[in-house]
Amino acid sequence: MAIIKKNLLNLFYLFLILHLVLWTVVPSIVNKNLPLDVIEALAWGSNLDWGFNKHPPGSAFFPEVFFRIFGPQDWSYYFLSQIFVITSFYFVFKLSYEFLNDLRLSIISVVLLESIFFYNFTTPEFNVNVSQLPFWAISVYLTWQIFKTENPRIVDLIFLGIVAAVGFLCKYLFLYLLISLALFFIYFIFIIQKKQFKFIYLISIEVFLVLLVPHLIWLSNNEFITITYGLGRTGLEGNTVIDHFKNPIMLLIKQLVILIPFFLLCFTLNNKLRLNINFNDKKIIFLIFINFIPLILILFTSLVSGSKIRTMWMTPFYLYIGLIIVYLYKSKINFKKINYFIICFIFLFFLSPFLYAYVSISNDDKRTDYPGKQIANKVQLEWDKNFDEPIGFVIGDEWNAGNLSYHLKSRPKWEGFISNNNILNEAKEYICIDDICVGTYK
Repeated sequence: MAIIKKNLLNLFYLFLILHLVLWTVVPSIVNKNLPLDVIEALAWGSNLDWGFNKHPPGSAFFPEVFFRIFGPQDWSYYFLSQIFVITSFYFVFKLSYEFLNDLRLSIISVVLLESIFFYNFTTPEFNVNVSQLPFWAISVYLTWQIFKTENPRIVDLIFLGIVAAVGFLCKYLFLYLLISLALFFIYFIFIIQKKQFKFIYLISIEVFLVLLVPHLIWLSNNEFITITYGLGRTGLEGNTVIDHFKNPIMLLIKQLVILIPFFLLCFTLNNKLRLNINFNDKKIIFLIFINFIPLILILFTSLVSGSKIRTMWMTPFYLYIGLIIVYLYKSKINFKKINYFIICFIFLFFLSPFLYAYVSISNDDKRTDYPGKQIANKVQLEWDKNFDEPIGFVIGDEWNAGNLSYHLKSRPKWEGFISNNNILNEAKEYICIDDICVGTYK
């Protein structure tokens, strides 16, 4: 029995390693330049602050750490993204094993996620959506550890506060998960079990709020620019009454389309749709809260505000959908007929990187075809003709100026846009080419 368990664990770790290697190597080979969101994050990271014009600081912090370690090596940022993905997979597996007490079912709960393109095809682009993944998965895992014990460990409460704060600082949408977790506690502990409130639970909230203070100060000092940007992306301005119905319906349709491969893969495990849910089962209630309440909340947001929720924003929402499906149907999964599931999984596992490579190679006008390194070399040559000091800053939009910041040998700081920028007035020397300026500080 111990040998079988060890073999199954090795199989799971092999899956994680294969995912990591495949989705690091393929984009490293077929892409000539890093994707837009990665360049943006690196631009922000070069002049790291507690927030930026589009997002809070989390998604910029991690690429900057990797730049300090690896420098301008494109493969390392694809590697970073996959570390975040497989870390989230690992914690999904840990919670799955705790719920299912069966390694085979726990592995299935994770590998089912490979049928959702949020966790493969889109992951080479490290962005605010990918950056949430491990913190989303860990927050759910820690919440269950706290809930299941009569006297939760203080270290779990502190760690939950830290992880939740980092997740929120990656993207504000993380709040939908936190609200869902809070509603679960309120529903189960205070309504169903009717227990007295334990002040020890406040430790997580206190840690969470304390860690947000620097960002909240930055927000106040910068006219809440990231919130304004986020609201602008939803298309709130100028929306009509129809948008209050059209946008949530379109969001729901898109989610169902995205999940078609997932449901087809689930169908290979069990083609019987009949289901009995035991609402006295704490685990079922927890899985319903973490899987469906965030979705309901975001649909409700779109319905009430008429806002357009972008598809990629839903990236972390389905991390535990495999677990709830397997948990509900665990007694009906026939392992004697598992071969069809394995074949379909392997097909999808390798199909996704093949399609990614095909799209990248066949289409030569994408952001990842941008000659960032060559343009940086030309700018460097022009600078060296006129000045001896290394380039200290670059000004322009995040894409063009960000590519220079990433590729130039001195790794200059990105100082924002040219318009209304006082850096040039205070610069020791600078040159401007088209809509980009590079220079040195006094």
